[in-house]
Amino acid sequence: MRTKQQLTEDIRRERRAVLVVNAKSRRGRQFYEDAHERLLKAGFKLLGAYAVERDLEQSLQQAIDLGPDLLVAGGGDGTISTAGRMLAHRDMALGLLPLGTTNNFARTVGIPPDLDTAVTTMTEGLVIDVDLGIAGDMPFTNHVGIGLSAEVMTSVPSGLKKRLGRLAYPITALGLMARHRPLRATVRADGREIVFSTHQVYVANGGFHAGRPITADAHADDRLLVAYPVGGSTRLELLRETARNALTGHRRTLHERPFLAVNELWLETDRPAAVEVDGEPCGQTPLRIALDANALRIMAPPGTPDH
Repeated sequence: MRTKQQLTEDIRRERRAVLVVNAKSRRGRQFYEDAHERLLKAGFKLLGAYAVERDLEQSLQQAIDLGPDLLVAGGGDGTISTAGRMLAHRDMALGLLPLGTTNNFARTVGIPPDLDTAVTTMTEGLVIDVDLGIAGDMPFTNHVGIGLSAEVMTSVPSGLKKRLGRLAYPITALGLMARHRPLRATVRADGREIVFSTHQVYVANGGFHAGRPITADAHADDRLLVAYPVGGSTRLELLRETARNALTGHRRTLHERPFLAVNELWLETDRPAAVEVDGEPCGQTPLRIALDANALRIMAPPGTPDH
């Protein structure tokens, strides 16, 4: 494995890259040609370029087999998480083109949903190591959702996502909420056992959820998972806490309730509950969630935390 500095220098000097864009993501099809052109203008030698309608993992594997220094992945959090999982512990960096609905992981590492900024990051940024979470045996970049959010992810219409972006999720959630029963969830970590009744539990590796900050001090390389319920057993509490999280996350810290910041936890519920990992269905509870520290190399803006 090259050092981070060596890989950074090789990317800047050689510009050997592969582009993989999920054309099914919210802005993927629209921006594939634009991203391709911008990368070429920036001096990158594209060993391959893929606009993927299906078989994303197969295309990513083909891209990896070409042996680039930089794999540029375009899409939403599900696409980035899949690419991150496949690049874990490889001598290759991930470049982010945030083309999805919420782009949580890209926001966590300081890359806004703007092609110019994303490409500039790949030409002027630095290779850093970030943590991955592991839900069961599934690595992930950003978050695990248990309960209502998992049902929303499998129910939100793709056409609604493309038309309304982030608003598609709360609209779908409102439709499902009327018949959703609260969960009795138990979290065990660091010798503690915490029990609560809620409709929704999140475990975050990154610092953003639904395009908004979770807390002011959570980031992708802090060696911490952040577990927290959203509201209590009533639907009113769920709505109130969802709004509070969206409006005040940038002012809150990991030391406040209800956040539990640990590096490993066991989560179970009073009945099997659906689980989603970065927007993709991933089985049911009970579930062990842990960290794989410094597992993934990415191109990030200068100044991004890197420990």
